Amino acid sequence: MSDLGELNRSTPAGAADPVKALLRRHHDLCLRAVDPLEIAAGLEAHGITDRTAARFRHRDVFSLAEELYARVPRDADSPHPAPSAGPVAGRSRPTAPAVLLPLLPGALCTASVVALRHTHGETRLYAAAAGILAVTLALRAALRRGPLSGPGHPARSVTASWTCWLIGYALLGDGLLHMVITGGPDGWPDGTPGGDWPLTAAPVVALTLACAPAAWAAHLFTTRARRRLRSSRGLEDFSASVRPVLLGAVALFTLALTALLAAASALLDEPPALPETLALGALLFLARLLTIHGFTYAPKVILTVTATAQALALATVVAARLPGCAALSTPVETLTAWNPAAVPTLTCGAAALTLLIHASRKLPRASAHIPPERPR
Repeated sequence: MSDLGELNRSTPAGAADPVKALLRRHHDLCLRAVDPLEIAAGLEAHGITDRTAARFRHRDVFSLAEELYARVPRDADSPHPAPSAGPVAGRSRPTAPAVLLPLLPGALCTASVVALRHTHGETRLYAAAAGILAVTLALRAALRRGPLSGPGHPARSVTASWTCWLIGYALLGDGLLHMVITGGPDGWPDGTPGGDWPLTAAPVVALTLACAPAAWAAHLFTTRARRRLRSSRGLEDFSASVRPVLLGAVALFTLALTALLAAASALLDEPPALPETLALGALLFLARLLTIHGFTYAPKVILTVTATAQALALATVVAARLPGCAALSTPVETLTAWNPAAVPTLTCGAAALTLLIHASRKLPRASAHIPPERPR
């Protein structure tokens, strides 16, 4: 907003050509832009709204951006193409490998679980190690190419570490928590649902399989938002039209995850861990959707807080075994007595709701949809 304040002070209210001062201040943006829509998004990022545009004798930011784009001289040999009626410049349709790549993590995870179910002893340990490595590499590839990739925003180690913790808790956390409360565990995880450290594979299988609908829902949201950007005639109009698209994408992903979880639970003969898995899935999807569009800070903070809360729940129960510290586990034991999956459901549910509110404020902005190869 400081940029807007300086512009207001430098542009007299009765100036004969108020747009000239704006063009001078944002000349680089206007020169690099391949489309008036990119200028509109850049102006919004600098705090210029439809109300501000009236000061420059325009009804909205889109109209102002069109004049700015037209005023910038361009040579015939300029590398910047003129605006067209097609898709927003700089955006390309995903290739078939990029669209199919998100299917790989789920396929490898399913194969790994089947291998665990049919191996024993040392062979099971090797199968688990190979499965974890294969799924990790497949997820890394899916997040680097295609609709789930974040241009210019590679996955950060902190975010990746806490994401791995959340998925690991979905696999082993509730079983460990129950065993600690009841006096165990008496051994290490053996890869079975009924062992000393119960393994719940269905949620993880469903989450990895859900990479594909997550990619398709993210692509659907992005393409629909760009279409709304081209047809809207004001920032408020654009925001109001994009919010239902965002909610629809989240709902579509949630429905797909529900179906995949039901199928995985039936095939693996495990009880459907519906609330906690849906909460975790929505949290990870919203975090990735924000990251795709360049908003990385909130997902990193929310994932860190969520994983830390789950770690503290386990830590307090373990610490309660120390002399005089029995009261530390009372809150967690009360929650788990009410619902065995209360810890992941409440932590991930609250985090997902927080990110949904944040996304409904950030993603309907025009500046969130600047072509990726252009500076934000």
